Amino acid sequence: MPSKKALVRRPSPRLAEGLVTHIEREKVDADLAVEQWEAYVEALRTHGWETIEVDPADDCPDSVFVEDTVVMYRNVALIARSGAESRRDETIGVEEAVASLGCSVNWIWEPGTLDGGDVLKVGDTIYVGRGGRTNAAGVQQLRAAFEPLGARVVAVPVSKVLHLKSAITALPDGTVLGRIPQLDAPSLFPRFLPVPEESGAHVVLLGGDKLLMAASAPKTAELLADLGHEPVLVDISEFEKLEGCVTCLSVRMRELYA
Repeated sequence: MPSKKALVRRPSPRLAEGLVTHIEREKVDADLAVEQWEAYVEALRTHGWETIEVDPADDCPDSVFVEDTVVMYRNVALIARSGAESRRDETIGVEEAVASLGCSVNWIWEPGTLDGGDVLKVGDTIYVGRGGRTNAAGVQQLRAAFEPLGARVVAVPVSKVLHLKSAITALPDGTVLGRIPQLDAPSLFPRFLPVPEESGAHVVLLGGDKLLMAASAPKTAELLADLGHEPVLVDISEFEKLEGCVTCLSVRMRELYA
């Protein structure tokens, strides 16, 4: 049976100090961010997800973006090693959480670097962005961890955005959503749907036709609704100021063994 568990992590009080690389820094309202995070978590729960709160990492400004700390494939958790050295302590707590769920735990080792936000799974195909936060050694180690389990790993160049999943995610049928100007190699994706808004490239599959999306992408939500999907909109404006999106704020675990 598929599982519906999601790791989440409460925003650090130092959230406003989070890293910004491809956009201009804006003032972050930390109190509003907490409210938005709670609404995001509630949206997951409302749609049948059991949320598991990882221990806070208050000294790590970006720790709310828990997706970057680990990559899941089936029952295997690959603990990331960020290309941003200041983010490496974020994996503390995440290791404990995935181990407590019965996962087999592996690690990215030096000189490899990898952020979970650079990894998009479409069935048994794993697209991994090779860019600012994930290097060639990290891609190689991810391939070594998951290809023996039946995955096909495809490396994708990333230079225009922070992470691969800053530019693309995928619909339940495997169609990849994205914005052409943000992609280095759109031809790598066999089925591709361009979207009208930057944040429209980000969806979390809630189950069935339901898609968790940012409220900042109303045109894309309308497009996807016309195609038979059911958008569930959440306001994540404070996290978007730090290059975050709906995928960054949780780790969805769909294939845990019973």
